[in-house]
Amino acid sequence: MSKTETKQYEFKAEIKQLLNILVHSLYTNREIFLRELISNASDALDKLRFESNKGSAIEQKELPYEIKLDFDDKKNIITLTDTGIGMTREEVIENIGTIAKSGTSEFLKRIKENGEAASNIIGKFGVGFYSVFMVADRVELATKSFLPGEPPVVWSSDGLGSFELGEVDGKVDRGTQIKIFLKEDAKEFASKWKLEQIIKKHSNFISFPIKLDAEQVNTISALWREPKSSVKKEEYNEFYKFLSYESEEPALIIHKSVDAPIQFNCLLFVPQKNYDMFGWNRENYGLDLYVRRVLIQHKNKDLLPEYLSFVKGVVDSEDLPLNISRETLQENLIFTKIANSVTAQVLASLSQLAKDDKEKYNKFWKEHGRIFKMGYSDFANQGKYLELLRFNSSSCSDENELISFDGYTDRMKKDQKEIYYLFGAGRDAAASDPHLEIFKRKGIEVLYLFDPIDEFVMSSINKYKDFELKSADQADLKTIEKLDEVGEKQDRTDKLEKDDELHFKSLLSKMKEILGDRVIEIKESKRLHDSPACLVNQDNTMSASMQKILSIVNKETSVPKKIMEINKNHHLIRNLIRVFKADTGDKFIRDVTEQLYESSLLLEGYLTDPHKLVSRINSLLEESSGWYTKVKNI
Repeated sequence: MSKTETKQYEFKAEIKQLLNILVHSLYTNREIFLRELISNASDALDKLRFESNKGSAIEQKELPYEIKLDFDDKKNIITLTDTGIGMTREEVIENIGTIAKSGTSEFLKRIKENGEAASNIIGKFGVGFYSVFMVADRVELATKSFLPGEPPVVWSSDGLGSFELGEVDGKVDRGTQIKIFLKEDAKEFASKWKLEQIIKKHSNFISFPIKLDAEQVNTISALWREPKSSVKKEEYNEFYKFLSYESEEPALIIHKSVDAPIQFNCLLFVPQKNYDMFGWNRENYGLDLYVRRVLIQHKNKDLLPEYLSFVKGVVDSEDLPLNISRETLQENLIFTKIANSVTAQVLASLSQLAKDDKEKYNKFWKEHGRIFKMGYSDFANQGKYLELLRFNSSSCSDENELISFDGYTDRMKKDQKEIYYLFGAGRDAAASDPHLEIFKRKGIEVLYLFDPIDEFVMSSINKYKDFELKSADQADLKTIEKLDEVGEKQDRTDKLEKDDELHFKSLLSKMKEILGDRVIEIKESKRLHDSPACLVNQDNTMSASMQKILSIVNKETSVPKKIMEINKNHHLIRNLIRVFKADTGDKFIRDVTEQLYESSLLLEGYLTDPHKLVSRINSLLEESSGWYTKVKNI
């Protein structure tokens, strides 16, 4: 290609600085240059299609709409050609020469004052083109406008001190051709496998054919751009497997097209399985962000909050600038609105699933519920988040049944003002907790918590609608006692005589003397029915399970002081009163007191050394076996 009327232009000193910033600071990955060039080519083809639809006269109207990529691995040259709208000489100066315009010094000044302002520069048309100098010693651009009669123009530069602009002597097809003379350390890009890899990674869903060695590379349709009604389930499944590398079809498909207040398309998937149940791969999440079918960022972690990180898929924006800085996306107001809307779409879809297919939603919860619970700090979406939480409870038939907060409140007793929960290592452990006995007696449902994060969820949200959330071991017993009992009230033992009542109070004092400052006080229990004793926190302190979790986090090994409650109607305590009446110093009183305390510690998870407890149990069993043989005359 020969040039005529070539004119050379010198870059100003600040232009060189700006080029240096564009090449070395804003673009950290060299392969992005090809994405930028293909993006510009796609944009040029979109503009031509618009002119065609408008009925404008178009040069070489018969040319197909396509992007071609050729390479010469001997001379280390890459050539990118599009049949798009092309440019006139004035448009080349206006568009490709944008950074040579006056005002660059103002941009540099803003960058020096605030490095984050660089994201504003990259949004200017033509700046992305200059990323090519990350890999190029020299670039030659030839272009011919779609306007009939306009002469072709050639622009060339080494990206350092100057550029040349002139007309082309000879025939040039409509569109733009960019010839890239690669640097010595960038020769790897002049190979088919490398170029194909980059195209499939960054530009796979461009709507125009991208041909490499005459073969189309971008063969997968951008399904998220298609009307939902025209996409078959098999196509969704195929795309999901391509995107996620998983063999199973997704549990849920979310395909949305949003027009206001911002325009974007999204195609999201909820996997059937959570393959990271141990949290070893927590950072491997995020959605692919596209701008007009061009991949801007792979696995963007800011489009969805972390508690929805199990969601996979694509978001494609119409409103974000094509060349927005990839490093500062989250600072863009439009991006923030898109992220908020995507989050709302996911939560709404999960709510619909929970409403339409309870069984399917429960399967989702068992796979992804542990991650979802992390949303307790998403106060902007707390209402939707709370409706989606699920629990096992004391009223469930087995450990597989799940209920929502609404399911709980629908079954609440008359005059019940609080939602109660209890932490346990499992369903059996929670069901046998002494703190639950008064709730069983009153027929009050209690939510079971099995995961440590559940405590943080409950303490953070604190309330559901008009009902406060309360740990069972912190419940106001006076309030619960006012509620009706289930069935007829049945006491396991007769009431204590007045004299025994006085001895019981003295026994409590004796037990406090034995345990000393290991407990705050020992008092009669109003909550126990089947157990002889339990430990409780003082009023208005954190729940026992939260206290335990924080002790582990803070590596605190000391046993917290608690109140010990004694059930005077339990047969063991009645027998202990009889022993106490006979001999206040009997060794049996000390052994039983120590045993009750350490057994309670064991249930609370604070007994670090069980040797004394086991030894004492063995001694008591030995003695009781002797009494048993005598009674049975064995």
